[in-house]
Amino acid sequence: MDNLSISISQLKTHPAKAISAAEDYPLVVKSRNQVKAYLMGKELFEKIFSLIEDFIDKKAVRKADFRRGRDFEEVAKELNI
Repeated sequence: MDNLSISISQLKTHPAKAISAAEDYPLVVKSRNQVKAYLMGKELFEKIFSLIEDFIDKKAVRKADFRRGRDFEEVAKELNI
């Protein structure tokens, strides 16, 4: 296993080591020198997922037409809150 990739066989025999190596940067999982997957630590995955959610939210806000807004009280009543 080098610093950036691991074989499936190495992953099977040393899963904890592979997970540890993937904490800060994704680890490439290869089989017969072909990329089959990427392994990343929990915190890295959550950071990436959060960035994707933020990007989607910002895109939706830019796309929204706030000129046709509705009164909050109407929406709250409709949602029974």
